[in-house]
Amino acid sequence: MSLPVKDGEKLLALIDTVEELGIQEAIKMQWAKKIDTNLFELRSKQGSNIQRGMYFHFENNRYFITHGFTKKTDKTPLREKKVKR
Repeated sequence: MSLPVKDGEKLLALIDTVEELGIQEAIKMQWAKKIDTNLFELRSKQGSNIQRGMYFHFENNRYFITHGFTKKTDKTPLREKKVKR
């Protein structure tokens, strides 16, 4: 993750919650949002801090989180949508 430790911990806590409750509940609670074809973001907001984790569906009930970042605008920056290799 490319997040400060404290922000990364908040996002990891959200990931644990989503894992426990399921992705459908995360979508309902607006913690997960579809960005593009098989590209999604987890959305963690604590006060004025907004962290995002980009992920895609791998297979069955498995998902792969590529990276995390702090979102500063309403729109997800294009550079965050690109796969980092």
